Amino acid sequence: MNFKYLTNGLVKENPTFRLLLGMCPTMAVTTAALNGVGMGLSTTFVLIGSNVAISALRKVIPDSIRIPAFIVIIASFVTIVGMVLEAYLPSLYATLGIYILLIVVNCIILGRAEAFAFDHTVSESLMDGIGMGLGFTMSLTVLGSVREIFGAGSLFGFSLFGPNFEPVTLMILPPGGFIVLGLGIGLINWITIKAEKRKEAKAEETSTSQEVKA
Repeated sequence: MNFKYLTNGLVKENPTFRLLLGMCPTMAVTTAALNGVGMGLSTTFVLIGSNVAISALRKVIPDSIRIPAFIVIIASFVTIVGMVLEAYLPSLYATLGIYILLIVVNCIILGRAEAFAFDHTVSESLMDGIGMGLGFTMSLTVLGSVREIFGAGSLFGFSLFGPNFEPVTLMILPPGGFIVLGLGIGLINWITIKAEKRKEAKAEETSTSQEVKA
């Protein structure tokens, strides 16, 4: 089982900060940390289920109807998620609302089905689904946490700063979502560039050392 696919979605191919996929639910539901966790885990379940199912059926799904087949499979898992949330977490289901149903056409799900699951083994597709799902969940949770802290003075519904705190209302409005997302993308890019420079410097140092020894 190749664990490389498990780690790709966390940083290198993070669907939110690197691939910029699923922006609609990202902007809409991350007004609170709990919403981000709920949407992220719901999407993760659908990603894992659809990736595994599509990979297992890839040799029997005709290429000419693969997209409709993908949507049927994805919709089945979304229906399961919706029913479970409505039965056991009705408040979260009400908060997420239509965005749960829109997981069916989430470009992360369809993108991984088309670009990965349809051409890889079940185990690889499972790892990819877990990695991408956890990366998406992590991103939504971070965005939701930052927006909730500054926009409401709380985290997961628990007050952090007391009654005298004056929230930055902008942070729980759509512009706040774009601001936090942009800062997150900038931070990830900065970290990536610094890591690549250190790697290049180390490789150059190793090469120079080998030349000197020769």
